[in-house]
Amino acid sequence: MKPKVLVFIDWYLPGYKAGGPVRSLANLVDHLRDRIDLHIVTTDTDYTESVPYTGVVPDRWTVMPGGEKVWYASRRGVNTTTWRKLLAQERWSTVYINGMYSRWFSVMPLWLLKGSAQRRVVAVRGMLAAGMMKHGTLKKRAFLAVMRLLGCYRQVTFQATNAEEVEDVKRWIGRKATVRLVPNLGRRLPAASPAVRAKEEGTLRLVSVARIAVEKNTLFAIECLKHVQGRVTFDLYGPIYDEGYWSECREAIAQLPPSIVVAHKGTVAPPEVPALFTGYHALFMPSQGENFGHTMVEALAAGLPLVISDRTPWKDLEGKGAGWDLSLDTPEAFTRALQQLVHMEAEALQALARGAFALGRRYLDDPATAQRTLELLVQ
Repeated sequence: MKPKVLVFIDWYLPGYKAGGPVRSLANLVDHLRDRIDLHIVTTDTDYTESVPYTGVVPDRWTVMPGGEKVWYASRRGVNTTTWRKLLAQERWSTVYINGMYSRWFSVMPLWLLKGSAQRRVVAVRGMLAAGMMKHGTLKKRAFLAVMRLLGCYRQVTFQATNAEEVEDVKRWIGRKATVRLVPNLGRRLPAASPAVRAKEEGTLRLVSVARIAVEKNTLFAIECLKHVQGRVTFDLYGPIYDEGYWSECREAIAQLPPSIVVAHKGTVAPPEVPALFTGYHALFMPSQGENFGHTMVEALAAGLPLVISDRTPWKDLEGKGAGWDLSLDTPEAFTRALQQLVHMEAEALQALARGAFALGRRYLDDPATAQRTLELLVQ
């Protein structure tokens, strides 16, 4: 009999607008559904939306085509009584909690299981990273202090996806916290050669696939383009998280020279992303921090070079011939990298594409990560 794992996450498929956490769990399910009996508790409405998913029956287990079961909780169905019932329904090998701050999908399961023998794993999902902790620092510190004081983190295992995140957990949860370093799983993608990218010297097509938000550094990216010479387009795909922040972005766009065109293209469903990448020369996402960066690894696997910050697991990109990872303290370095791309001809860009593809495939084709994830959930 397969081990049974109960998962709590605010948003899940068919939703996608919450970005990385949804993708992380969907990839985990794709890799491990044959070895674990997964039960996922989530909401029946996507991030930033008010209308529930079409065709989903809420407040009951729905068996998905792959065999995993999903409980799509309605607004009324998100309550303590339902959570107690679900926690007591089976002998769960592990309760797997995604994220730190959600009242119902992080805090409540930990509160209800406090002091129990039930094995609990909390996936930190980058929420303790320096870039994330800068926003609402006092409130977050107070929250974490209260959770520690109440014993909600006692005998909980934390999943970190890189070495920096291990240190983040030790800093904010406690030096004695139990932390397992288990990287996120990438999406299962067909192994195809990188697309040949048409490129003329003096032109550049950039893309970002991320929500428009402070932590994704959209405004910084736009401002880095101000002094780039050449014909540049920069297409933004993703939900607008903060209208006030987007207003600042629009003001920065208005100050760009006519040769630099930035456009918000709405959202794109995850299955469409690999095909979307074929129309661009580089992914430009200088975010304030990523514990993994699903869009980044999928871009690499599609042979799309990266121009990103050095606050992600994707390091030494220039040395690997796959792009640039640069310090946010030196915006001029981003401008120089972009200018270098503008001047590139097709042959040089294709060499970068081959380096990106090789790096992405090395990660996606490594079976060790799936095995470590399995051990995290069933040991």
